[in-house]
Amino acid sequence: MQLLKGKTVLITGGTAGIGKQIALSFAEHGASVAIFGTNAERAEQVVAELKEKQVSDDQQFLAEIVNVSDKEMIGKAIEDILAHWGRIDVLINNAGITRDGLLMRMPEEHWDEVIDVNLKSVFNTCQALVRPMMKARAGKIINISSVVGLTGNAGQVNYSASKSGVIGFTKSLAQELATRGICVNCIAPGFIETRMTEALNDTQREGILKKIPMGRIGKPEEIANAALFLASDMSHYMTGQVLTVDGGMVM
Repeated sequence: MQLLKGKTVLITGGTAGIGKQIALSFAEHGASVAIFGTNAERAEQVVAELKEKQVSDDQQFLAEIVNVSDKEMIGKAIEDILAHWGRIDVLINNAGITRDGLLMRMPEEHWDEVIDVNLKSVFNTCQALVRPMMKARAGKIINISSVVGLTGNAGQVNYSASKSGVIGFTKSLAQELATRGICVNCIAPGFIETRMTEALNDTQREGILKKIPMGRIGKPEEIANAALFLASDMSHYMTGQVLTVDGGMVM
């Protein structure tokens, strides 16, 4: 069953990890997909992989090289996609970085970089798309947060603050747009097999696994499945929610 047949989707941070897997899963379900990223080579590779997942002739796949913290650049890129497709049905805000360190030694630029990429980018994309979605009286916005946005995490005051901000942003925007037929929800992944978790040493990984009741790190496909549900017609009566996909870390 093609849950997103005929839908158009924009995914930030779509060239690797969770964002890439969401893009591939959505292509398998009939969506046309545009991805934002910062690496042209990876973006071209993902577009090629998306074409391999194509299930209908009317699907199209696009990639834009964009600094998501740059409001003007985001606005121009979204204008280009709207001019090409006429609409964007689903927005996935997935772009994110880490600059970990204890607060007392954290350079100001590490705070600013994380807030800009992880939180300001959500403001940038949503503000650029709110009017077209309101005019259509339809749309799904899915923001990718993190369980540390709910619990905090030592050594990640910047990352945790940005992801908590995404949750507050999601709930507030959901209230603003609910009467216009637009659903705004949030996914809070736990520890997922991506480049970020691949960098963990054995001791760090063992410590993390002790915190996860299911005893394993999650897969990008498991986040993509949650995003697929929220993007599909099955979730029309859900808005302002935080869906934790974390193996039971936050109960």
